[in-house]
Amino acid sequence: MNLRYAEDYIPGEIIDLGSLQISEAEILEFAQKYDPQPIHIDKEFAQRSQFGGLISSGWLTSLLLFRLMLRGFICQENSLGSPGQDETRFFKPVRPGDTLHGRVEVGEVRISKSKPDMGFVQNTATMTNQDGDVVLRIRSTAIFKTRMTAI
Repeated sequence: MNLRYAEDYIPGEIIDLGSLQISEAEILEFAQKYDPQPIHIDKEFAQRSQFGGLISSGWLTSLLLFRLMLRGFICQENSLGSPGQDETRFFKPVRPGDTLHGRVEVGEVRISKSKPDMGFVQNTATMTNQDGDVVLRIRSTAIFKTRMTAI
């Protein structure tokens, strides 16, 4: 990714993050370690559930979106972290074999008055599946260095 400072993010800009595919092995491995609920680790239980089959942990789905954001939105050389997420919404379950596509829309961009070497970039990231259904939306703020740091 090209070097981007806070000022380089334009409100209303939409950034395509590309796609990735999630495998059953990824779902099982993550869930067994971090979210061992039966709908994520037990195929028979998941088949009998309201989901009708194994589904990804929402935490894994969120991390997959973050992986895409690291490739196409977050300039790692200038990233100063995040104060957190304002909203995380799961709309549809993510299943083994799904192809997931990410995009980010830049919201407000604000340079700190007290620390002008950092800027806050509000954003809304969404992930859709291969059918175009939104499966996840995250609204958050990223903190980036400003051009002042390049001087």
